[in-house]
Amino acid sequence: MGDTDGSSRAAHSAQLKNIKSKQKPQSFFARIAGWLSFGDLQDEPDKTQNLENLNADTNSEVGNLLRVSVQDVSIPKADIVAVNDTISQEDLFDTFKNTALTRLPVYEGTLDSPIGFVHFKDFILKSNSNGGDSAFIVKKILRTLLFVPPSMSVGVLLAKMQAERIHMALVIDEYGGVDGLVTIEDLIEQVVGDIEDEHDETNQKDWLLEKPGQYLATAKTSLREFNEETGLDLTNEASIDAEEIDTFGGLVFMLAGRVPVRGEIVPHPHGMEFEIVEADARRVKKLRLRLPDAIKAAE
Repeated sequence: MGDTDGSSRAAHSAQLKNIKSKQKPQSFFARIAGWLSFGDLQDEPDKTQNLENLNADTNSEVGNLLRVSVQDVSIPKADIVAVNDTISQEDLFDTFKNTALTRLPVYEGTLDSPIGFVHFKDFILKSNSNGGDSAFIVKKILRTLLFVPPSMSVGVLLAKMQAERIHMALVIDEYGGVDGLVTIEDLIEQVVGDIEDEHDETNQKDWLLEKPGQYLATAKTSLREFNEETGLDLTNEASIDAEEIDTFGGLVFMLAGRVPVRGEIVPHPHGMEFEIVEADARRVKKLRLRLPDAIKAAE
C-alpha cells in the first residue's frame, strides 16, 4: 500500500513538472491580471490557496505594485500643465516648447472638465499637414484619457494602461473633480526606479562606454539621448512600443515582461543583450548593454 502511494505521488509530481515545462511564461502584465482575478479573498477562501501557490517573483513584483496607490505617485492638481480646447496652434507650440512635455491634458473651460490629451507627435504631424493657424483645432487630434480613482493600485492602472494603450490618466476625486495626473512613466518608475522625465534635472551622465560595444548604464538612462549620442536606436523594432517607454529600465522591463533579477541576461531583438548589474525586488537600478560584436568577443 505504501509503495503504491509513493508511486502515485511520484507519478503525480512528474506529471506536474511536465505540465509546467510545457507552459509558456506569462508576461508581467498577464501575471498582474491573473493575480487580480482572484477577487475578494475573504468571500472566496478557497482561492487563498491559489494565492499562496504563486511563485516568489510574482509575489514580489505584483505585491509591491498593489500596495502603492495611484494617489501616491500622481502629480497634484496644482502642478498639472494643461491647455484649453480653444488654444491656438502657435500657443500650443509655445507650451510644448516651454515645458518640454510631450503630452498635455486638454479641457473645456476648466481643468475639472477634461476632454482628452494632445501628443506632441500628433501636433507636429497636423501642423505640417495644414500649415496654417486658422485651420488648427486641437480637438481633432485628441487622444483618450483614462479617469481613475485615487485609491486604485499602481498595478491595476499599469495593466489597464498597457491593455488599452493609453499612457495618461487623470485622478478623479469623489466629487468628480480632477485631483491629479499620472502617466505610464510614473507607474513604471515604481518598478525600474526613478526615470528622468520632463521635470528632472541632472548634472551627471547616466551611462558610460566601458569598452568598444559595451555600455554601463543606470535604469533611468534616456533612450532618446543615448540614441542621439551613439546612433543606436534600441526601440526600432516592431515588437517594442516606443511611445510607452523612455528609459533603459523601461525597455528591459518590457522585453523581460517582468522585473528582471540581478545577474539575469535579457536579450534584445537586434542581437544585443542587457545584463542586470544591480536590482532589488521592486526595480532595476543598473545594467550593462552589450552589442553583438562585444558578445561574440566574450565567447
